[in-house]
Amino acid sequence: MALYCICGLFPQINLKLILVTGKTKEFLFSPSDSAADITQHVYDNWPEDWVDEQLPATNILRLIYQGRFLHGNVTLGALQLPLGKTTVMHLVAREHLPEPNNQGQLKKDKSGESSCRNCCTIL
Repeated sequence: MALYCICGLFPQINLKLILVTGKTKEFLFSPSDSAADITQHVYDNWPEDWVDEQLPATNILRLIYQGRFLHGNVTLGALQLPLGKTTVMHLVAREHLPEPNNQGQLKKDKSGESSCRNCCTIL
């Protein structure tokens, strides 16, 4: 994890993390910090005002940003988050992340039926 400096010499991203219960806490991170670094830091420094929340295992804490789960190796810099401004993310406990969609994967339309762009019809 990157160095944390109050003096402002290192670029910092302010993350406001929101729990499912609505409780929030702000943390400072470096653009080089990954989602795994962040969840580990939060786990190791669980806020005192979150004490009544059940502390899940560190390996199941997940970040959600703009409606998408962040995989462990994604850095804040890769997300192009603004330095010196507050970015909001959700912090949830979830064992498995959803698999990314593949182009050739069957998708369900609004009626719930599977559809495919390249399906074959056998006559």
